[in-house]
Amino acid sequence: MATQLFNLTGKIALVSGASRGIGEEVAKLLAEQGAHVIVSSRKIDDCAAVADDICKGGGSAEAFACNVGTMDQIAALFAHIGKAHGKLHICVNNAATNPYFGHVLDTDLGAYNKTVEVNIRGYFFMSIEAGKLMRDNGGGAIVNTASVNALQPGPMQGIYSITKAAVVNMTKVFAKECAPFGIRCNALLPGLTKTKFAGALFSNDDVYQAAMQAIPMGRHAEPSEMAGTVLYLVSDASSYTTGECITVDGGMTI
Repeated sequence: MATQLFNLTGKIALVSGASRGIGEEVAKLLAEQGAHVIVSSRKIDDCAAVADDICKGGGSAEAFACNVGTMDQIAALFAHIGKAHGKLHICVNNAATNPYFGHVLDTDLGAYNKTVEVNIRGYFFMSIEAGKLMRDNGGGAIVNTASVNALQPGPMQGIYSITKAAVVNMTKVFAKECAPFGIRCNALLPGLTKTKFAGALFSNDDVYQAAMQAIPMGRHAEPSEMAGTVLYLVSDASSYTTGECITVDGGMTI
């Protein structure tokens, strides 16, 4: 086990989009602090690989495949959590999609629907189901991975940026209405981060260089740099209870 930063022993944590990138780093860090982590993503083999790594390192984890863009799969995931654990303390909504990279005027209906279904509807109903379990068990913490694109749209990323702006306001809605149940809701706004998901930004040199010029520290972030912020937000030490948004921009936290 790695260094104990916060004690999450006995906590049940769900991390979506946890098969790689930011989600994988978050899942592993939460497990290192003692949480039992439900590693979720679209493909069970990828989820199982991360869960196995956690268990080999002395942590506790299980894998459960779920495409958050599909309502039936969300229902199946939470039915499993309810039956297997009866409670949920932490939910990290990290799964996302960005199928279209190009001018906004060329966005087709398929790309629009897929992006909205995963990034907005998926987060919304994952938060509802998580919130119900938390409400019935004394509270919990929800963290939504948004993006700095929520504040300033990224070039050639129109519909993705729109959905991430929606995630920020969604987080504030859940924070306000769920606070009386002891549920904390916050959003993480990563800047340019070296993940497979962001591959199009790194493979396009013009876009990458433009992004570098806009980042105060002049460098991109690594997925592991996001995990520590999420850990703090879901820990009992966190005082963020009203929908604060933490911006992580190229390694700089504001």
